[in-house]
Amino acid sequence: MAALAGGRRRGPGPALALRGALMAASGGGRLLAAPYGEPGDDGLFVFDCVNAEKPALGNQGQDGKQTDKGSDDILAFAFSPSGDYFALTDDNKRLILFRTKPSWECVSIRCVTRRCTSLVITAAEDKILVADKSGDVYSYSITEPQADGKLELGHLSLLLDVALSPDDRYILTADRDEKIRISLSKAPYYIVSFCLGHREFVSKIFVIPDYPDLLLSASGDSTLRLWEYKSGEEVYCCHLSSICGTEAAKTDQKYTVSRITYCCQGGYVAILCDCIPTVYVFQLDAVAKQLVYKQQISLKHKGWDIAFEETGGLWILQEDSEAPLQLYRPCDGQWKAVTDDKGLQKMTKYLKDNWTVFEGFVGAESYYSNLYKASFEDMDTYLQKKEERLQQKKKKRQDLQHGSNGQTKKMKTEEPSL
Repeated sequence: MAALAGGRRRGPGPALALRGALMAASGGGRLLAAPYGEPGDDGLFVFDCVNAEKPALGNQGQDGKQTDKGSDDILAFAFSPSGDYFALTDDNKRLILFRTKPSWECVSIRCVTRRCTSLVITAAEDKILVADKSGDVYSYSITEPQADGKLELGHLSLLLDVALSPDDRYILTADRDEKIRISLSKAPYYIVSFCLGHREFVSKIFVIPDYPDLLLSASGDSTLRLWEYKSGEEVYCCHLSSICGTEAAKTDQKYTVSRITYCCQGGYVAILCDCIPTVYVFQLDAVAKQLVYKQQISLKHKGWDIAFEETGGLWILQEDSEAPLQLYRPCDGQWKAVTDDKGLQKMTKYLKDNWTVFEGFVGAESYYSNLYKASFEDMDTYLQKKEERLQQKKKKRQDLQHGSNGQTKKMKTEEPSL
């Protein structure tokens, strides 16, 4: 099931996140969360957006305008840096804030203006920044969990990702029109720089936490790029088609990165490409400012999401009802599959018990396919159609002018003499 009623496409699909001892996974409108490292079959928190309270605005956005009712699919979520808070947005234009300690509880449900594509919580854990499909970023208070959002900045194009520098000083935004913009958090109208170089939409951006001046970006142009983002300088570019082995023989194959995860212990970067059942692992060389390709992990099923543990374990969420989770741990410089991990067995059981909310995304089409720029292989056909459109517009204008002149003449003819 790749589309919703009315023909609208589904969201980006199931997702996974780790913070400290906590793991969260979503499928459709259901959130599952638990302390994955603790033994025992308890501690599972389940939240269904379909049962969530509808804010007082009903089917109105924060701007007061009537909106179409969406599904309850979760579109984006994130932990706060400490793991004390968790926020998600759904297709029904709700922003839901949770407190995770000492136990999970819903703190607030607020309306957002547009459907959201990405969100991030500040290092100070006082705000949630939400990027939406109209190109705007709103901030929502955590300390005042019922307060309305505040418009911080806007693009002229759909936003696909939003990030913050580790010190909360900069807001970084990525859009469909190939741009990465760096703005001051305290004065978002002040643009510090642009990172320009991608030739297609920018799908993901990630500020390296232990090298906070470096930004990693990915795009529909099948590249990974490293930037000194405050100056907008590109310092490294990796063409993914050059490292993807036999797959590179498919000249039309696109390597659009759908997920980026990073492990500070060793500086490892893992990426997942849209609709490709492979995880690619790199190591950051911060001195040389480049990525060193290390390994690819082939999957039997398409991956939905990936996440590193703080200790280097790599978790993979995939579209397999029997083994929805896989865990790889580093061993002699390579990541190898682990099967006897208690946490893996525990979380796998939780996901299998709730598989009905994931199965609707199995075999779904690419989330990014409609974001690519239109191309015309037959230029003669394109020019011919363009000329036909111009002629139709010209004829329409002439018809309107003739009609107007005829009516004027008739009015003059019928005008009675004085």
